[in-house]
Amino acid sequence: MAGHIFGRSTKGTLPTAVSGEGCYLIDAEGRRYLDGSGGAAVSCLGHSNEAVRSALHAQIDQLAFAHTGFFTSEPAERLADRLVANAPDGIDRVYLVSGGSEAVEAAIKLARQYFLEVGQPERHRVIARRQSYHGNTLGALAAGGNAWRRAQFAPLLADTTHVSPCYEYRDRREDETPEAYGLRVANELETEILRLGPGTVMAFIAEPVVGATLGAVPAVPGYLRRIREICDYYGVLMILDEVMCGMGRTGHLFACIEDDVAPDMITIAKGLGAGYQPIGALMTTAAIYDAIASGSGFFQHGHTYMGHALAATAANAVLDEVLDRGLLGRVQTQGQKLQSALQAALGQHAHVGDIRGRGLFRGIELVADRETKATFDPSRGVAARIKKEAFAAGLICYPMSGTIDGQQGDHVLLAPPFIISDDQIGELVDKLSGAIDRAIAA
Repeated sequence: MAGHIFGRSTKGTLPTAVSGEGCYLIDAEGRRYLDGSGGAAVSCLGHSNEAVRSALHAQIDQLAFAHTGFFTSEPAERLADRLVANAPDGIDRVYLVSGGSEAVEAAIKLARQYFLEVGQPERHRVIARRQSYHGNTLGALAAGGNAWRRAQFAPLLADTTHVSPCYEYRDRREDETPEAYGLRVANELETEILRLGPGTVMAFIAEPVVGATLGAVPAVPGYLRRIREICDYYGVLMILDEVMCGMGRTGHLFACIEDDVAPDMITIAKGLGAGYQPIGALMTTAAIYDAIASGSGFFQHGHTYMGHALAATAANAVLDEVLDRGLLGRVQTQGQKLQSALQAALGQHAHVGDIRGRGLFRGIELVADRETKATFDPSRGVAARIKKEAFAAGLICYPMSGTIDGQQGDHVLLAPPFIISDDQIGELVDKLSGAIDRAIAA
């Protein structure tokens, strides 16, 4: 009998997940699936962490919800303090929400209100990058550069302009060093600010390591520092979206620390709650908070479940595990093992063009021809076939198409739990390799 869930797709039926055990999910038929992508880079601690579960049991017996229009809560206050203590220099305030799209939406609205509060009402434009992804609410979708997700909603989206991504594999010229390439594409931001009018631009938003749309593409050395310089010179707020790449995924609690840059705002989610509760956060500098505090005193925004005590408790327990159990170091160690295993199995594959990423955040770009970097015909649906083949083999991974421009290109994103073992890395790579071969042969 058909149910009444309005799911992501109306085609086919999905197995029912009934339990989780470490890095595995188990369905109602007893089949086990290695979670090689953490869902969507969410389940960083796996699916049965006892410490997080115990913390949630204790909290729900005490307090589940109190609306933030009336109360704060100890879990929320503690979480904010701990996030700030570990954040890049200058970050001082935490606005708790329920997910990544909410965090980005809040960042865009706060940027606008900030400039109203400081007497620069003409600043309203956002600049982002092509082939980025910042969420599915209308403001976040407008900021994002994912052509496929934007297309049918374009008439509803605020006007946002997009510059080139920092996509070394495809865009660095043979005569350029990585640093020279990074400066060239970073300087596109300055060109765009000047084209729009420096006094009209309020923010630039980017993922330090681009996730779903490009497939774990890190910035080259110096790129983000140059972006910071340009934003400072023109008075533009720098927003870094770490919803997917943050919270330890790259081996640092905040991915931008590896790039030696501090933004004006950071958005986080996914690994913050590790799937045990829906939670996200917008983190800002004291200067932005103080502009509101000394002006209207009220951020004209808000969500019902922001600062939810149970969600904050889960995030605190996740931070305990990540920070106190040495998992950041483990992410770096296991991430290198995963990279090495991928290189050994797929580095010379006729249809693998690039294997990239940081920590336990890795991407594999598929090509029809390694020498020319030509893509597969989109009609072949290579990414979708890989997902289907991997799932049938008991592996959850995150393939996407449209890598280059929303239509051309295919990649696979991997983001396994931080607790993944050496044997499980082997299982992941073996199952993925087989899925790629079967999908391309089909």
